[in-house]
Amino acid sequence: MKIHKEGRRILFFTLLILLVLNLLLYNFNADNNTFNKIFSGVSVVLFLLILQFFRSPYRNLLLHEDLIVAPADGKVVVIEEVEETEYFKDKRKQISIFMSPINVHITRNPVSGIVSYFKYHPGNYFVAWHPKSSTQNERTTVVVESTAGPEVLFRQIAGAMARRIVWYVNEGDEVSQGEEFGFIKFGSRVDIFLPLDTEVKVELGQKTKGGQTVIAQLKTETPTFFG
Repeated sequence: MKIHKEGRRILFFTLLILLVLNLLLYNFNADNNTFNKIFSGVSVVLFLLILQFFRSPYRNLLLHEDLIVAPADGKVVVIEEVEETEYFKDKRKQISIFMSPINVHITRNPVSGIVSYFKYHPGNYFVAWHPKSSTQNERTTVVVESTAGPEVLFRQIAGAMARRIVWYVNEGDEVSQGEEFGFIKFGSRVDIFLPLDTEVKVELGQKTKGGQTVIAQLKTETPTFFG
């Protein structure tokens, strides 16, 4: 287990501020020892909560060109056919994974291939399960032309708590399945849009692990024998 690079600055300043506050209390509020101890305990819990949010666990990545792996840790909250209006402008299968504050918030490439489209959208901060979050929240849209052939679109979507999305990809980049393509700070969701003939391998409410859980299988001429 290690700490993700996106959290190091936040953790340093959080620790510094909490230490200063506790030192001030013990120096200028020495008569109220009970309150000081409670504040110290709350400080430790708060720091540990933020620390676990930025953890970056080691993962044995699953690599198969016709399989779609989960782009994030979380829970499957949407499986449906929808009209994708930004890039494909036609019907696609959508799978959405909700990431709670206790999940690892690294986002990973669901397929290997070449980034054919990327766009960042500033926006609102509806709760991540709100129907409008996919089109009105702060988000990024990434389309990868997969090594298996079909293009796959996936979105990082900021939630009510999130105020910053980080990405590490640009158009023309070659990406590898399971590797990090970004990070969402403090609560969010990821949507994936797939061809209609894709076979979904997860169910609503199922928990996923980024880079490991197979969520779907693309239809190709020489499919992998899976599941």
